Amino acid sequence: MTEANEKKRDYVAAPTPFEAVEKPPRARVEDAADDAPREGAGTETARDTMTRKRDYLEGFLQKKPENVPDGAPGGELYEAVVAALKEIYDPEIPVNIYDLGLIYGVDVDDEGGVVVTMTLTTPHCPVAETMPGEVELRAASVPGVRDAEVNLVWDPPWGPDKMTDEARLELGML
Repeated sequence: MTEANEKKRDYVAAPTPFEAVEKPPRARVEDAADDAPREGAGTETARDTMTRKRDYLEGFLQKKPENVPDGAPGGELYEAVVAALKEIYDPEIPVNIYDLGLIYGVDVDDEGGVVVTMTLTTPHCPVAETMPGEVELRAASVPGVRDAEVNLVWDPPWGPDKMTDEARLELGML
């Protein structure tokens, strides 16, 4: 035989569709690793490696800022006004107006005066006449607020990009 013929013998032909081919065994739950320590993993078991470890940032992210004036973001009065605004819901969209992105700014001065800059989803919004008044009443009802004022603006116009991730999730947009 020649070398060419010997090389042809090294090839294994694929089975025809009519030939019986042994199927590989299927994976079974019983075959999965048990809680015995894995090789090279020390005393750590498979369950230990799959459980979520404590987030080292958890305490850091929940810590309140220190020495922040009441009217500044993170301050007690500012956060109370924002919490009051989060209680107002858009009548057409089941999301509060703060997470919806209708509140552009909350300014609290040293004497307890609050100015809320906000917009509406559209100038023809059915609550265009009542919503700013409700925002003013809610902000003014927060203990420590002397008076409240609402500035209704149309520029920049509201868009879905102004919503928080929580609002998008609530509306099924995430």
